[in-house]
Amino acid sequence: MYPVRNNRALLYAAGGGIGDSLVASVVARALHQRFARVDALTLPAHRETLERVPDIDGVLEDEGGDDRALGRALAGIGYDACVVTWATPRTARVAQLAAIPVRVGQARRLYSFRFTKRIVVRSERGDVTSHWTDVLLDYARAIGCDTLDRQYRFVPTPEDERDAATLRASWGRYVILNPCNAVASQRGDWPIDGWASLAVELRHRFGGHVVITGSPADAPIAQSLARRCDDEAIVSIAGRTGVGTFGALARSARGFVGITTGSMHVAAAVGCPTVGIFPFQSDFPDRWSPLGSATAIVRASYPCHREDTKENCSDYACIAALDTRRILAAATPLLA
Repeated sequence: MYPVRNNRALLYAAGGGIGDSLVASVVARALHQRFARVDALTLPAHRETLERVPDIDGVLEDEGGDDRALGRALAGIGYDACVVTWATPRTARVAQLAAIPVRVGQARRLYSFRFTKRIVVRSERGDVTSHWTDVLLDYARAIGCDTLDRQYRFVPTPEDERDAATLRASWGRYVILNPCNAVASQRGDWPIDGWASLAVELRHRFGGHVVITGSPADAPIAQSLARRCDDEAIVSIAGRTGVGTFGALARSARGFVGITTGSMHVAAAVGCPTVGIFPFQSDFPDRWSPLGSATAIVRASYPCHREDTKENCSDYACIAALDTRRILAAATPLLA
């Protein structure tokens, strides 16, 4: 076993969406088994998310730019070990330039020689059922760290709670509906009729408000969806909250129902009853299911065209024909 001099470890999670970074935060919990302090190095857009994770002691930003300068800054801190969960040529090089003696990262890449411990990712061996938290914990296990608790956590700040209270003041009880994933606003042809039917059914079955959420880019879709429902109790706040305020809203919500995305993981992390919808046959619901105290998933049922993925689908027929009946069946035991 290697020596621990400064009692500090670094979780380098700089890639993907906020859900990827939140899921990776479980590695920080495992690293705390051996290290007194565990910091995270992440993308600027993910900083607010990881600052609200209690397993992480400090958050640093990888803004791109000069990798040598970033390496020198990290070397000045003096980490004993670094786990790189989103391996790229840059992240591997920065960890090496930081002179961190133990560097854990992905095997089978041209840049893998920069890691001192190289891990073959289970998915490359055909594993499609292990949850991604368990896949990433293989990195921590390589240096003698592990945790049986794979449930990631997110704690809104008092300011988040105040902002959320202002938003929800006129709603009473409410259910959150998140209809968009990352490709929805990029493609411009995201069907909303299925989501409108689901919103109306959620309103009728559970009462109260249905609050439609999403990123700023999703706001036009969410607003169009709210108008289609033609009900004052179905409202859109897409683009009006940061991740912290969203987490506070989810913590007070009756439940969250939405497509698999980062907000699904945040909702589960704050203890909100969460139904994750995985509409595409190319989704991996076992791998990316929400982890929380009360969660359910709805798997794909629509017969996709051969080789369709959410990035290249021509018509998003599975979204247009959203299986409202199965979604409500999954939501009712959690939200009732």
